[in-house]
Amino acid sequence: MRTKSIYLTILLALAVLLSACSPAKPESPLRTLSVNGSAQISLTPDIAYISIGVHSENSSAAEAVAQNNAQAQAIVDALKAKGVEEKDIRTINFSIYPQDEYSPEGQRIGTRYMVDNSVYVTLRDLGKVGEVIGAAVDAGANSINGIQFDVADKTPLLAQGRQAAVDNARLQAEELAKAAGVTLGAVQSISFYNTMPTPLYADVKAVGVGGGGVPISTGQLTITVDVSVVYEIK
Repeated sequence: MRTKSIYLTILLALAVLLSACSPAKPESPLRTLSVNGSAQISLTPDIAYISIGVHSENSSAAEAVAQNNAQAQAIVDALKAKGVEEKDIRTINFSIYPQDEYSPEGQRIGTRYMVDNSVYVTLRDLGKVGEVIGAAVDAGANSINGIQFDVADKTPLLAQGRQAAVDNARLQAEELAKAAGVTLGAVQSISFYNTMPTPLYADVKAVGVGGGGVPISTGQLTITVDVSVVYEIK
């Protein structure tokens, strides 16, 4: 009896081994549907950046610097008087360089020294943009290199754009599935891409402008969000 039991055990083990080695039944390939969804979100600018500068010239380097310093300080004081905080005024350039002077006949007659001082100003109240520019020009600014409008915090708007893009992808997938006579299953993969807006620039020239606010229009920015979604179909 013991020998018979051993034989039965060996036969069962061989059966299990052969079962494990037999080829598995191939699974049906997963059928999928790929769609691209897109959404555009319009943004109203709520912050502006302006480069404001003063250019001075004099035959004396020391006098050119002194004149420029006085004008630059007057500009900063004027900005602060309009409510611009000190943290929002940052010097981005200071330079001094000589430039030869020539007579109409082309002969060198001397040297003049050029001094430039520019500050980068952040304006958080767009209603004051024109007023601030006018005050800076009245204080002596003679170089304004345009205005950049932007949105300080785009996070909630990006979230809104992603949701809208996913909804758009789902709608397309449902339409295609219905047309093909299939049913949508679970999402297999999803990816998204943001096209961040290029800040809006206004080309403002300060030379000869003054005596009040400069008319400024902010316009709007646009964020484009694209998603790629793969659904299982049944």
